[in-house]
Amino acid sequence: MEKRTLGHSNIEVSAIGLGTMGMDHAYGPQADRTEMVTLLRKAVELGCNFFDTAVIYGEENEMLLGEAFEPIRDQVVIATKFGITGQEIVDGEPQNVLDSRPDSIREQVEGSLKRLRTDVIDLYYQHRVDPNVSPETVAQTMKELIEEGKIRAWGLSNAPIDYIRRAHAVCPLSAIENQYSMVWRKPEEEIFDLCEELGLAFVAYSPLGNGFLSGKYSKNTQFAEGDFRNFMGRFQPETLETNQEVLDVIADIAKRKNVTSAQIVFAWELAQKPFIIPIPGTTKLHRLEENLGGAAVQLSNKELKEINKALAKIDIDETYF
Repeated sequence: MEKRTLGHSNIEVSAIGLGTMGMDHAYGPQADRTEMVTLLRKAVELGCNFFDTAVIYGEENEMLLGEAFEPIRDQVVIATKFGITGQEIVDGEPQNVLDSRPDSIREQVEGSLKRLRTDVIDLYYQHRVDPNVSPETVAQTMKELIEEGKIRAWGLSNAPIDYIRRAHAVCPLSAIENQYSMVWRKPEEEIFDLCEELGLAFVAYSPLGNGFLSGKYSKNTQFAEGDFRNFMGRFQPETLETNQEVLDVIADIAKRKNVTSAQIVFAWELAQKPFIIPIPGTTKLHRLEENLGGAAVQLSNKELKEINKALAKIDIDETYF
């Protein structure tokens, strides 16, 4: 598989990675551990070497990667996150507990190293900005952890532009992780220009719009209990109907090229910028093979123009939650 670089770190990763959140969090019951170890190792066999986890997905998510990759640690690049230490209920709604104080970060990194069964984390993201801690303070802690050999590179997830610049000035970032897809193109407004300016990778989560762009769901789809798509604005009937035109465009080109809609989505996303690295998630082997196969699909300039022209004409509803 084609490789892409994580910014200033010069760490090479597969053009398409694998997000592991859904194995433990947000998409229904926890997936079978033995099956997930098999799937993770199969991903490596298929050319994927970039894996994304986080403590907030459940400590068992990091432990799963530790079990799967301990025998082949030198073949994989693992990204995990700090800064969200739990959740609490505020006014009846769950809210993240944010803590990026240096002492807390150090405690968090030690926990992740232990659960991942490794002595170094390849890419360490601040999961969400802590309003009580300056970006300079966080970046200085990252600088120290790099010098100590605890982490190889660091990044930010869903951080404001000014925060990114201030953090980068203290300790160069390697990656920004935000949502990006055909139905969520907000990063095109500012973040992509910043990535080009600072030399950062852009790691795209939810590249299939939480599965919407695969074309496998409709307004009649019933998700499993515990699947957060039951409550997402993106999957409400009126939003699904509004965005159906996007699926029609994708399906038409996929049919012509004898590939799947999901593979067209990945080919399109990879073609937007050379620093974009999608990290779709799945718990199913056939979906893993399908998703990673998207890296081999080539779209001509004519096809890309056709897709972008069609997307520009559609009044896409970017409703998320």
